[in-house]
Amino acid sequence: MHPAQHWQKLEDRRVQCRLCPKGCEIPEGKTGFCSVRRNEAGALYTENYAQVTSLAVDPIEKKPLYHFHPGSSILSVGTFGCNLACDFCQNWQISRRRPSTQTIPVEELSYLAREQGSIGVAFTYNEPTIWFEYVLEGARAVKRNGGKVVLVTNGYINPQPLEELLEYVDALNVDLKSMDRGYYERVCKGTPEPVMETIRRVHRHPRAMVEVTCLLVPEEKDNLEDLRQIREFIASLDAGIPVHLSRYFPRYRMQHPATSEQLMQQGYDLLREKLNFVYVGNVYLPGTGDTYCPSCEQKVIERMGYHVSVRGLSGNHCAHCGAVLPIVC
Repeated sequence: MHPAQHWQKLEDRRVQCRLCPKGCEIPEGKTGFCSVRRNEAGALYTENYAQVTSLAVDPIEKKPLYHFHPGSSILSVGTFGCNLACDFCQNWQISRRRPSTQTIPVEELSYLAREQGSIGVAFTYNEPTIWFEYVLEGARAVKRNGGKVVLVTNGYINPQPLEELLEYVDALNVDLKSMDRGYYERVCKGTPEPVMETIRRVHRHPRAMVEVTCLLVPEEKDNLEDLRQIREFIASLDAGIPVHLSRYFPRYRMQHPATSEQLMQQGYDLLREKLNFVYVGNVYLPGTGDTYCPSCEQKVIERMGYHVSVRGLSGNHCAHCGAVLPIVC
């Protein structure tokens, strides 16, 4: 139990959590939707502070982040709980269950990152924003020691706590599951508007960078029309924002057949009509994992799985034509 931030007292010893758009009103002795923020005696506490369920050194491309220190590795850490409940959740054992944990203080987390030779720490696996207090303090510790901080998030967070995190976060991958509000409500128990606002705010931030992931789930909606709307939204912000189109596989409560390669290719082609950097994940489609310069169309980064060859960059410039690319090396 650790004191939580972003909440307010209500009558009858209830509290309202203000961390995410759900705004849970929590009676005494109960937790909110995320299952980790508990009302004890009329005050809000977090039950997962420094409690780690998953710890590994991953390629940065696995987050996925393709434009942030390509070819590097990063210490990845997660806890339990989530403020959404997606029927297709890939990590439901930690997002919807209470697994065993180990305690890792924030300073030890920063030390582990250096010891493993990684560029820093990625808060990932479950939803890191509901781990707010630990992520904020952990990010500060990592930054003090010269490391990089990454969030892999569903983006379902209120603006004020998001802005606090962005002071210490270098890169985010935000999961935009759909533009269809009905789909979000039914399948994920959330809404798309707060996620879109998170993407806007990160993109406007002077230091943090954003990449977006979209899981292509068959049989649930008009996929290509949904992707067309996602394309228009991202293009309205910046056609240079990298978008990862990820293939769905049956998992947790959803047992639809895996997304066909044909639909993945169609989705890729549609997004590429207006977006400069589109990547396909969870399936190999030749060329869809490589980075091309939008100005001269030359390949600057080649990827085969997690094997990365940076072959056409000079810093963040295209080595062929000199164009500035939105890549942090």
